[in-house]
Amino acid sequence: MMSNLSKSVTIIIPSYNEEASLPHLYEALKELMDSMPTYDWEVLFINDGSIDKTLSMIAALYKNDNRISYIDLSRNFGKEKAMLAGFDYCKGDCAVIIDADLQDPPYLIKDMLKYWEEGYEDVYAKRRNRGKEPWLRKKLSMMFYNMLDRSTRFEVLKNVGDFRLLDRKCIEALKQLRESERYTKGLFCWIGYKKKEILFDRDDRKYGETHWNFWQLVGLAIEGFTSFTTVPLRIATVIGTLTALGAMIYLIWTLIKVALWGDPVAGFPTLISVVLFLGAVQLIAIGILGEYIGRIFIESKNRPVYLVETYKSRNIDDKASR
Repeated sequence: MMSNLSKSVTIIIPSYNEEASLPHLYEALKELMDSMPTYDWEVLFINDGSIDKTLSMIAALYKNDNRISYIDLSRNFGKEKAMLAGFDYCKGDCAVIIDADLQDPPYLIKDMLKYWEEGYEDVYAKRRNRGKEPWLRKKLSMMFYNMLDRSTRFEVLKNVGDFRLLDRKCIEALKQLRESERYTKGLFCWIGYKKKEILFDRDDRKYGETHWNFWQLVGLAIEGFTSFTTVPLRIATVIGTLTALGAMIYLIWTLIKVALWGDPVAGFPTLISVVLFLGAVQLIAIGILGEYIGRIFIESKNRPVYLVETYKSRNIDDKASR
């Protein structure tokens, strides 16, 4: 049970096929927790439908360490939804979100707690470098953050991931945001509260393999745009307006050339080019509109964001679903 004198800290760890890194992560966290006995610790693993030995390894840690809790989701819902499960079930006065791959150093949690004690409510880790990552991916990531920042009414933090400490106030705010298609990095910025930046050098993944490919990251970027801004719709409107204006100018210029100089009007090639161009513009606009309509369709179903198969905690040992 939690002490009435000490503050409680929950470490939230979304996990998907992380059997290679879990033993090393646990040792690093155990060393951290043992070095700070003034806090009451909870390590909350969220098994996001792993198909390797991740769940059995977490269950073994749970049996041997009463600071371990875990949620086993009914299937793989994705990291964004797994984090919401962590917010729903965490018991701490604050929560630290950290990946299981050890690219985010657990020792940085000490600094986060120090700033939390000073009154900061969202202490986030900003990367000085992004570790071993393809050059094109880095450039596209920065381009995405810049575009999203310029198109929203709140500041979007660049080179900042999910590794951060959140006060209970922030956790309760995030629990209210129940959209199914989630972009949590944007939600962290949207809720506001008193923020503090910590700089660090991100390590390369040492154990296991990344579960994010290029197209998944593109999908996450689309989620970011469609969740927080309607600028793509406005861009489609502007392109349509400019295209219509250009077509009108071209028509007038063609009539002038025929009337004044008797120039012949190019027929089939011009017609095909115009039709293909207008068709492409229309398809792009329909695609952008479809992304927003698709989100409305998904949210209108009002399905639960995730389902829990099993929840085990140091003072709760049951099955639950939300």
